[in-house]
Amino acid sequence: MSVISEIAIFPLGHETGLGTYVSRVVSMIESSGHKYSLTAMGTIVETETLAEALRIIESAYDLLKPDAERVYCTAKFDISKSGTNRMKQKVASASKRT
Repeated sequence: MSVISEIAIFPLGHETGLGTYVSRVVSMIESSGHKYSLTAMGTIVETETLAEALRIIESAYDLLKPDAERVYCTAKFDISKSGTNRMKQKVASASKRT
């Protein structure tokens, strides 16, 4: 199984940039050992199971909840019963067509 998730999560109610909060979440994802890619609008993570992807979101929330009354999160999932390393394969497939 392969689960590709695109996650954007941050605390609400801060006047300044969110980079400090995002970097905490990215550090947690990096230390999890999962493949990831940071983009301007979110972070893409590849896990083997949906449960792992949801644990990453829950861990991100746990990192941010002390800093705000509200935390905003969007998540998209591409779940496949087969395959690994799909993040790179999907990008490579699209690049071949241009």
